[in-house]
Amino acid sequence: MSVNTTPKSQRQPNWTEDIDLSASELFDLFGDEYTRRVYETITKQPRSGRAVAEAADVSRATAYRRLNDLRDAGLVRTEMMICDDGHHKERFEPVPTSISISLDDGIGAMVDIAD
Repeated sequence: MSVNTTPKSQRQPNWTEDIDLSASELFDLFGDEYTRRVYETITKQPRSGRAVAEAADVSRATAYRRLNDLRDAGLVRTEMMICDDGHHKERFEPVPTSISISLDDGIGAMVDIAD
């Protein structure tokens, strides 16, 4: 079975710009065990939502919810895969990022897109 991929840009930031997440938003996002497991799973290799759920040992609903949160935050991007039989599915992959946390004058965070 061959698969054609088409980039999907809905709800995704321009990947050439910095992602502007506050420290609180970043901590809220990765403070959740399921989000960390889902994100770690796709950093090992891009996967479909179903494959993420299986690899992270979470329900499909939980996997998709966390993937959507990560995508909305600009940390995950998707591609639409269209199979020869006409079916389609999304493939999730991490956006290459660098995360910095500063504790100088209060807590601050910066997420930069890697070149």
